[in-house]
Amino acid sequence: MKHTLLALHFIFVLSLISTAQTTEKPATPVWTEADRRYLLDNLIRTKQELLDETKNLTTKQWNFKESPDRWSINQIVEHLAIWELLLTREISVAINFDPIPTFEHYLQDSLFQKGPESVDPKNALDYTKPFTYAIPLGNNEGKNNVTWIMTMRNESIEYLKTTTKNLRVHYICFGPNVHQNYMMIFGHTNRHLRQLRKVKAHPNYPR
Repeated sequence: MKHTLLALHFIFVLSLISTAQTTEKPATPVWTEADRRYLLDNLIRTKQELLDETKNLTTKQWNFKESPDRWSINQIVEHLAIWELLLTREISVAINFDPIPTFEHYLQDSLFQKGPESVDPKNALDYTKPFTYAIPLGNNEGKNNVTWIMTMRNESIEYLKTTTKNLRVHYICFGPNVHQNYMMIFGHTNRHLRQLRKVKAHPNYPR
């Protein structure tokens, strides 16, 4: 009898844990107007900061390197454009597939909330092995790289202003949702804006 009561108590506790787990996380995440505003504010802000930092640069300023193994401003902007292309391509695929409102293992936004101060050094090759497509060649003119990235950024901004899709139930390979992929876009821009400003602050940077 004692063992039976203990077993029943154990089953009861397990049922409570299971209920708590299902109620803590909503079955279908919702993309809100606050989410829309959050993405737009940050995409527009980082767009303007990049424009401001690259305005009226001379050829020498575009191509200056702190050392031979460091990127120039031209290369930094080209790298940003490459990644914006890759991330928006993922978004395009995700929003053109059916939503998955019943997917329960979605990720939390906190994994993607990186501010301008969160700029730990990273090696682009760590994300692209065995390929090198994220390494900028620097063959294109800097102002053309700016035009490239601004074209993509403006398209994203216009899309986000009007879309009625729930961007939290369209997933990239069952990883980040579309909202979170946009967080990665402006987070990546934040990080490389700091890198760009470091180049401009170098004592040998052409004035």
